[in-house]
Amino acid sequence: MLENLVVVIHILACLALVLVILLQSGKGGGVSAAFGGGAGAALGTRSASTALGKFTAFTAGMFMVTSMVLAIYSSPTASEEEKAAAAENKKLDEQDAKKAEEAKKAEEAKKAEGAKKAEGTPKADEAKPGGAEATPKGAETGGQTPDKAAKPGDGAKAADPAATGEPKKPE
Repeated sequence: MLENLVVVIHILACLALVLVILLQSGKGGGVSAAFGGGAGAALGTRSASTALGKFTAFTAGMFMVTSMVLAIYSSPTASEEEKAAAAENKKLDEQDAKKAEEAKKAEEAKKAEGAKKAEGTPKADEAKPGGAEATPKGAETGGQTPDKAAKPGDGAKAADPAATGEPKKPE
């Protein structure tokens, strides 16, 4: 409402300023001489010139003031809708930050839980008292104890040459 009033005053000041400037006589007589310079002689040239000068200064000042007020009105300010949207964006950003923080805490808790499980599981050296190996006795030698393992020269059958990758010898 107030902005519309300032616009109307600004337009009136513009028109008045144009008219006042055109009515003033310059060095060559100006437009006032074109309308019959005799009117200025009847009213008194000296006083008419002073009155036009004062009115010109007044309308020029009014034009400048209304121009500045309109510039202030047209400067970008946030409307109520923009303020509401900005508040909602801020709220959503806070929620996203909260979710990210919770996810980070959950990930850290999962890592800590995995570390606790790793500490609770005995290692291979700790499986049996005395540091015995976890493999059953004789598993490496096919169920025989190392002192009774099959040796080719003891009459036991030797391992299959095809399984070892060696070529078969003709008999």
